[in-house]
Amino acid sequence: MEESSQLNNSQEGEQVAFSAKMANAKNMAIILKSLHFKDVATFFITENGLKVTVEDCKCIQANAYLKKNLFDDFQFNEESLVFKLNMNILMDCLTIFGSNTANVGVATSLEMRYVGYGFPLQIILEENGVITECSIKTLESDEILDFEFCNNEVVNKIIMKSEFMKEAFSEIDVSSELLEIAMSPEPPYFKLSTFSSFGSTHIEYPKDSDMVEVFQCTETTKNKYRTALLKPSYKALALSSKVSIRTDNRGILSIQYMIRTDDGQNCFIEFFCSPEEEVDDPCGIGDEQEPNVARE
Repeated sequence: MEESSQLNNSQEGEQVAFSAKMANAKNMAIILKSLHFKDVATFFITENGLKVTVEDCKCIQANAYLKKNLFDDFQFNEESLVFKLNMNILMDCLTIFGSNTANVGVATSLEMRYVGYGFPLQIILEENGVITECSIKTLESDEILDFEFCNNEVVNKIIMKSEFMKEAFSEIDVSSELLEIAMSPEPPYFKLSTFSSFGSTHIEYPKDSDMVEVFQCTETTKNKYRTALLKPSYKALALSSKVSIRTDNRGILSIQYMIRTDDGQNCFIEFFCSPEEEVDDPCGIGDEQEPNVARE
C-alpha cells in the first residue's frame, strides 16, 4: 500500500531520470483534481511533457496533457517513463498547504524528482520559506486501453465555449441512465437528449451560434452513452473555457476540455467514452495527438 513519507535525504544526490519545477503547484493540483475519479493514475513522461491517464471499467478514459512549457524547468534523461501513482496521496501532497492559499499573491512552488524504475516520486513544496518534502511509492503500470481514436475516422466535430455545455448539463435529467448525442448536417445540428420515467428532455443548439467556433458534420449520427460514465468529466467542464466534442465511425466519444491556468497557460484534458452499444475491438488512443480544442 502506498504511503506518503518524508523525503529520503540519501537519494538527493542521485542522478535523476526526470525532474520538473513549477512556480505554482495549484496549476497541477487543479488539472489532476479534474481526473480524480479513481484511486490510481498512470503517468507517462516523455521529452514533451507529462500525460496522466485514469480509466474506469475499460469504458471511459481521461487523459491530462501537461506540456513541458507548463513547467519552469523540465529535465528528462530517458526515452520514456511509465509508472502508476495513488491519486489520493498525490492530491494530499499537492494541497498540503491548502487548496487555496490564504495570502493573496503567495504561491506554493513545486519540484518533482524521479530517480528511475522502482524509486518513489519525490515531491518538494515550498511556501513562505516553509518546505515540505514527500515521497510517493510508484507502482508498475498496467496495460492502458487503446481506443484507436484517429482524426481520419472522425465523422462529426463541434468546438464551442464551455458555457454551452455547462448550461446543458445543468438542464438534463440527472435521473436518466443514458445521454443521447445527435449531430447532423441539417437542423437540428447538435442535440442532447435524455430519457427517464419522468419523460424526455431535448436540448438543441444551432451551428451558427456565437458560442460555436467550429462545426464539422459529414453524416447524421445518434449515439447513447451512460450518464454515469460521463459524470467524471463534469469537474473538467466546470474549469474549462472551451470544449470539443467528436465522434468517430464506431460511435466512440471524445470530449476535450481546454483549461487555462492562473499563469495563462492552456492545458488539455480529454475523455474517451464507449457508446452504450457494444463496440468491437475497443482499443487505445495510440500515439499522442495534439489536442484540437484550441483555436487562438
